[in-house]
Amino acid sequence: MTAILADAPAAARWDSRRRAGRFLMFAAIVLLCAWVLLPIYLLIVNALSSPNEVTGFPKRMLPSFDTGSISFFINFAGVAKALWNSILVAALTMVLSIGIGAPAGYALSRFDFPGKEAFRFLVLMTRAFPLPLLALPLAVMFIRTGLDDTPVGLAIVHTTLALPFAVLITFSLFSGIPFELEEAAWTLGCTRLQAFWKVVMPLALPGIAASAVFAFTISWNEVFAAAVLTIENRTLTAFLLQSLNVSPLYLKFAGGAALVVPALIFIFAVRKYLFAMWGIANR
Repeated sequence: MTAILADAPAAARWDSRRRAGRFLMFAAIVLLCAWVLLPIYLLIVNALSSPNEVTGFPKRMLPSFDTGSISFFINFAGVAKALWNSILVAALTMVLSIGIGAPAGYALSRFDFPGKEAFRFLVLMTRAFPLPLLALPLAVMFIRTGLDDTPVGLAIVHTTLALPFAVLITFSLFSGIPFELEEAAWTLGCTRLQAFWKVVMPLALPGIAASAVFAFTISWNEVFAAAVLTIENRTLTAFLLQSLNVSPLYLKFAGGAALVVPALIFIFAVRKYLFAMWGIANR
């Protein structure tokens, strides 16, 4: 009985610490969600409000669902073309990033070769060079090769920005898939390519989708290269930087919503692969 009474304060302290840890974790989650979602919410509220409500005071916390600003922005000359250019460049960036990054990640996870660690380091170091430093050489090279002011040329630059993430994500995912599964497929008559396509690729699909999301968002939000390397075929971000910097506030909110909403829709469409990615990465 004495031992039980002696252990009671220790158990109470442990229980109080556990409750305090849960409270801190819950508070951190709430703050993180507010940090991410509150600006998006305020952006959508102002984009769906009338110009007088955007500039008036006090501010509204609920939208009046006035689509005048959105309609004016959509019908603004050049917006439709810039939106199409953004979608096209982002799609090309996804294809190139996955087409190059997935084989590179597979090779890093399955093969040992001289300079493997140095190659991984160099892939990551490509992000150490600031894009403004490379802008002038890129512009000169693209003019000489005919890639200036084209979606393909801009997609190549965006692929360079997204490729390190694609390689590292797919490398970690392929490393988490047991090599014995491929060996079992070989014993059943599959070639290495067939084993990769029929066994490894379905398991790695969440990671491929995550790489696609990163590549899409990087390309969609990138503005410096798009502003320097394009003139008539600008993406939506470069077009907004050029045309809306002196526009009224309500049009800036409408343009911001036009940038944010498509990216959110794309991420929502592939959310199941993103959630499933954690299961593969933790194997």
